[in-house]
Amino acid sequence: MRDVVRAVESVVSLPAYRDFVLRNAPAIARHDPGGAKGVFFGYDFHLQHEGCGIIEINTNAGGAMLNAVLARAHHACCLDDERIVMQEEMAMQFEESIVAMFRSEWKLSRGMQQLKTIAIVDTSPRNQYLYPEFLLFQALFSRHGLDSIIADPTELHMHEGRLMHGATVVDMVYNRLTDFMLEEADSASIRAAYQANVAVVTPHPQAHALYANKRNLAVLCDDRQMQDFGVPHEVRAILAQHLLATEIVDAGNAERLWQNRRHLFFKPAAGYGGKAAYRGEKLTKRVWQEILAGDYIAQALMLPSTRVAGSNTSPETLKFDIRCYAYDGTVQWTAARLYQGQTTNFRTPGGGFAPAYSVASTIGDEGSAGLHALGAAEVAACCKSNCI
Repeated sequence: MRDVVRAVESVVSLPAYRDFVLRNAPAIARHDPGGAKGVFFGYDFHLQHEGCGIIEINTNAGGAMLNAVLARAHHACCLDDERIVMQEEMAMQFEESIVAMFRSEWKLSRGMQQLKTIAIVDTSPRNQYLYPEFLLFQALFSRHGLDSIIADPTELHMHEGRLMHGATVVDMVYNRLTDFMLEEADSASIRAAYQANVAVVTPHPQAHALYANKRNLAVLCDDRQMQDFGVPHEVRAILAQHLLATEIVDAGNAERLWQNRRHLFFKPAAGYGGKAAYRGEKLTKRVWQEILAGDYIAQALMLPSTRVAGSNTSPETLKFDIRCYAYDGTVQWTAARLYQGQTTNFRTPGGGFAPAYSVASTIGDEGSAGLHALGAAEVAACCKSNCI
């Protein structure tokens, strides 16, 4: 997974790739973000046998702070006292890396100026199911001497060339909006501040265009295109091994994709959260016509792995994927998401985020953030706990 993150980052850094992707992106995606890279990239994987396949890349992956808290709270499974202490230390280090990441975004954009106030922005934030995470971020920033507010985008306004929340100047926007290109009327003030470079916005439209638009998965899967970009052989080999074959749905391949639909998963190019995504074998003719009329990709189907959760008397099979939180090409934390249904969700009883541990023999010299090394027997012993 680390190799995949590094491989993708190396491709995105190439001028040829950036020019190719941004050429047809909205104009705001071509605006220079001023150095900010984008916080909380989420690389989501399915696991099969001895391998893994990346199903998508997100640029505003939620849940990081919840996982830091979860790491401290999880005393079940096979953690002895020493490992519990280690897990708590790792969670603290993760939180430190989160603060360092936001400070890095500020330094890249503003140099040695002082960062004072961060606005955590989402639509109707108190109605979001991850609102508790916003409160955790607010507390984390406060512990490190940073002021923060939680706000709807309409609560921000431009005044005398500054982005304001009431009488408070906003230095940075931690952007949790799903209006990725800041196109909606409610995002007008953030859009104006971003384009005028008076506030650091992270993640920003350019990051989404370069990484998270699902059309990019088709580009990354095209080995000939990768060669044209000048991508080294070893990087192309990693992408070929771990990126699920993806192509853009159009009139030219529609009939072939329909005939092969049982082996495919269809997603809107600009979608998020599994919305309007369909497993091919469940498609109706009506939905297929909607896909053809929309902007969709077709991705090779890799079924998620499953695990048994719950008690011995009431076992329950849940699907799971693995999310790597990453910044600037480095994996900060690894977590699992358990669910039932077609795509990940937070509605499955007993589902949601779960700690991820790894068998000792699979960890290289670097170790892996968010993963504990467990022996195979220990892993087998914890199969009824809510962890992966």
